[in-house]
Amino acid sequence: MAGKLIAENRRARFDYFLEDTFEAGLSLTGSEVKSLRNGKANIAESYAAVEGNQIVLVNADIPPYQQAGPHFNHEPRRPRKLLLHRKQIEKLIGSVQREGRTIIPTKLYWNDKGLAKLEIALAKGKNVRDKRDTVAERDWQRDKARLMRDRG
Repeated sequence: MAGKLIAENRRARFDYFLEDTFEAGLSLTGSEVKSLRNGKANIAESYAAVEGNQIVLVNADIPPYQQAGPHFNHEPRRPRKLLLHRKQIEKLIGSVQREGRTIIPTKLYWNDKGLAKLEIALAKGKNVRDKRDTVAERDWQRDKARLMRDRG
């Protein structure tokens, strides 16, 4: 299980300039952990929000665990508290409030100890021109690799 990727937000690199990354723990219930062990989660539309003096993961989809009964199961898109050090929380809150940054989850994975961890990044949104530049650069890299492979 060590280092196993559960979910990845591949769209984040296209929509945002990612600056600093942090590793955060998640406050989960038992049925959420079981569902994650099955490898089912979606963090594509999720983001992290500041609520008071803590940071909460919003809109992350962890589907209900099939073997758990209706009384012991969880809400699929409930807000989940992120577990970070106080200095990291203060840095993230300051960047969001002063600089207008967004906190985006990039990866959800199991660490070496078997704990679910979330990699979050401070991000600045891209405009349409920046996205076009990203697509053009990716296409050029692909064409360049093709030319080098063909001409040897």
